[in-house]
Amino acid sequence: MALWFESSVAFDKIQGNGAVKKVTEKNLFDALSFTEAEARTIEELTPYISGDFSVKAVKKTKISEIFFDDTADKFYLVNVAFITIDEKTAAEKETISQILVQANDFDSAVAAFKDGMKGTMADWVIKSVTETPYMGVYTAKLSSDGE
Repeated sequence: MALWFESSVAFDKIQGNGAVKKVTEKNLFDALSFTEAEARTIEELTPYISGDFSVKAVKKTKISEIFFDDTADKFYLVNVAFITIDEKTAAEKETISQILVQANDFDSAVAAFKDGMKGTMADWVIKSVTETPYMGVYTAKLSSDGE
């Protein structure tokens, strides 16, 4: 199971009118620790940022799964409740999970989420869908040559 860390990076960005503005952008990294997430932030973003930048924060998220779509440019966070029945009391219990969906807009995010959930045996209900500020999502770097 992936462990997702959100990193916030501050840097000077040149605007369309040529003005320089200090911005903070958020990205998501699959990493084993805060240290690895920070190192991967620096490694992955250095080629795209001219000038100095600083990693302002790294925090662990509760994202349990991601549904990717390489044709989309936004990320939506879906809070979904999985419904189970307590065998002793027969009461319904909801367990909330967060799933990130890459999509172009709200409607396609909901559709992609529903498509990703096809075949799931558990009962579930969408509690909320919100657009995230994530500029990129970086999966784990897995080496196949024993490195």
